[in-house]
Amino acid sequence: MTLTIAVEAAPLETDFDGVVRVGKTRITLDTVVTAFLEGATVEEIGAQYTSLELSDIYSAIGYYLKHKVEVDAYLVERQLKSSLIRQEVEQRFNPVGIRARLLARRDGHS
Repeated sequence: MTLTIAVEAAPLETDFDGVVRVGKTRITLDTVVTAFLEGATVEEIGAQYTSLELSDIYSAIGYYLKHKVEVDAYLVERQLKSSLIRQEVEQRFNPVGIRARLLARRDGHS
């Protein structure tokens, strides 16, 4: 029997906002790569994110390892955008004292 080797594209898709997602899930490439870099095994990542197929996790990590410079640049860009959004939100909605305000609202002390 002869083994037919087929080239398959990485199971990565970029959504409308430019976020790369793994497989047909909402799990981001950032999430998978970060878990991997923190020492998680593919099986541990799969146990944490059960909507991911193990083969998709392996492929995503393989893609990262083959395109490390590009993916690292993408991750830095995503971190910067996240930081800017957080700053904008915190400027509009001051987080200082939010717990006390929410507890007061819950207890009817508006």
